Amino acid sequence: MMDHYDVVIVGGGLAGLSSAAYLSKHGKKVLLLELGNLGGRAVTLKIKGFSFNFGAHAIYGRDTSVLKLFEKELGIQIDWKDFNPNKAKYDIGNELTAVPTNIQGLFRTKMLRGAEKVIFTFEILKTIIRMEKGDPHISIKKWMDDHNLNPEVKEMMLTLASSNFFTREPEKIPSDVFFSYYSRLFTTNKPAAYIGGGWQALIDEFVRVIEENGGEIRTKSRVESVQTEGDRITGVSTATEHFTGKEFLFCIPPKELSKVFANTKIEHYVNQYKQYLPAYVLVYDLGLANRLEVPYTYIYDRENKIFITDISYYDTHCVPEGGQLLQAICYLTQQEVENKESVEMYKGKIEELYDKHFAGWREQLVVPRISVRAVAQEIKWTMNQKAMPLYFSDYRNLFFAGDWCEGEGQLSELSFSSAYKSSKLILNKA
Repeated sequence: MMDHYDVVIVGGGLAGLSSAAYLSKHGKKVLLLELGNLGGRAVTLKIKGFSFNFGAHAIYGRDTSVLKLFEKELGIQIDWKDFNPNKAKYDIGNELTAVPTNIQGLFRTKMLRGAEKVIFTFEILKTIIRMEKGDPHISIKKWMDDHNLNPEVKEMMLTLASSNFFTREPEKIPSDVFFSYYSRLFTTNKPAAYIGGGWQALIDEFVRVIEENGGEIRTKSRVESVQTEGDRITGVSTATEHFTGKEFLFCIPPKELSKVFANTKIEHYVNQYKQYLPAYVLVYDLGLANRLEVPYTYIYDRENKIFITDISYYDTHCVPEGGQLLQAICYLTQQEVENKESVEMYKGKIEELYDKHFAGWREQLVVPRISVRAVAQEIKWTMNQKAMPLYFSDYRNLFFAGDWCEGEGQLSELSFSSAYKSSKLILNKA
């Protein structure tokens, strides 16, 4: 006899895993279907004793993050490695200056002068108390122009946005998205943290909770179609199996959703999001035999929009004894991703930045790892790209989650927050 589930979740990335853990912990009979390996884009690769994460495994604003809430409610064990703002620097050409991740950094940074610091601090204060919320119809650049901010304050705001939204085009961010994000980040006591053991450690914890609460996980299961009846989804099918359930939560990107929901009432909605472009980055990691001691753990090259993080300073699990793992991320536009000459140019700029701040890395290099088309976020925030809703009213038992959906924060936090919201919607129906 075919099993009938309370919730069928399609997609085993961070959104799918956290949803499955949360729903199973709250008594739901859950089935999680994943095409490939669990984690989606949150992958930890082990090469020659080094654990490389596919992109940064940083959690921003971790004391107010949904992952912190999951940690408490699900009883998952997270080895938090808090970022040290005092070891973060901006490279502004011929000198380094403090990153204004907190008030101390703001008053130490050389990116702003006395009067400009006062203006910028006032803008931060207005953001914290939600006095300024922006407008979904106005980009952050137009908002700044309309408010007659001086060039230095504008540059500071755009530099922050570029590094937090992983984009070369921060001026295109909708102003409401900008202020919503920073109203939370400016109030956090922990601006960023890493996860000891990388993404894999977190994935293992979600799997543990799912299995301890009777949830079922099936990998190598590509969902190809859905079955509907009136205003409800009744089941999903792979090439060889069919699964039925009461509620359905899809945590796969719009390009995959468009295939699954072909010839359904929401096909035209999904196809809109299918056209959107992701936020691309070039990732250039180095595994070094011995540590290169420098007085900073984070360097952001403002001109080229590249940052380097000494991951192993925070997460000692990711390297062999005495080794070092450095991660460089460069933001790219769609045009640059598709241009081989541009990609090679930025590879060269990353190596120049390594030479400048981690001299001697070439002699210590054990293994490099380069990803030239890594997706930092499935939908890049611009004025003509909006987050996908968590549900469409056409089907009353169908929900969505992922970093392309409505929620709070950016990157992984958006996956967690949309997963939490959709899970709560499902639980509240009961």
